[in-house]
Amino acid sequence: MDVSEALRRRRSVRAFLPEAPPAALVQSLLEQAGQAASGGNLQPWRVLALAGESLRELLAAVAAAEPEHNPSHYHYPPNLWEPYRTRRFANGEDLYRSLGLAREDKAGRMQQFARNGQFFGAPVGVLVCIDERMGAAQWIDLGIYLQSLMLLAVQHGLATCAQGFWRGHAATVQRMLQVPAPYQVAFGVALGYEDVDAPVNAMVAGRADWREWGELRGFSG
Repeated sequence: MDVSEALRRRRSVRAFLPEAPPAALVQSLLEQAGQAASGGNLQPWRVLALAGESLRELLAAVAAAEPEHNPSHYHYPPNLWEPYRTRRFANGEDLYRSLGLAREDKAGRMQQFARNGQFFGAPVGVLVCIDERMGAAQWIDLGIYLQSLMLLAVQHGLATCAQGFWRGHAATVQRMLQVPAPYQVAFGVALGYEDVDAPVNAMVAGRADWREWGELRGFSG
């Protein structure tokens, strides 16, 4: 499988089979993703992968905790503007439509949202942390690490879902996993084998046309 194919196949998967990938494979993916580019070669990530009882203990603690209300944990800017507002709205509606959840079904939608706190049933939960003293450039480096990890997972027949959700439970995660200061949770990644029969996994998010966001200048041919 080449990089182009991995990019085409990568999707946010929200239902997984219970079988856990081997520990050696998980370590290999996390380690290989560490080849990602980073400014000044800082490699500003700290990564923890959980399975089995370690994962169950974290999920139980998060389920019992109230989410933290910290503006720095928000996933999107307030009062999101166009075209981003429409893209986000359409993505949410496509997701709930795949599950047969009408807009009026608030309870059903909240139940689906709560599955974020279960890593969507994935047998492996990955937490990526960053030194809180780092800046925007190092957060970009984390994004490069994340993309590298997700593409490697596709190459090895695994599925992922990146989740900003875990920033809203940073204190619980840091307490349960004894994440050393000054590291903070940046995002989580659900990792495992896709449940191809789950309706939610039938959703494929669209992409804006190249002409909406790209252009070429100065090329002769």
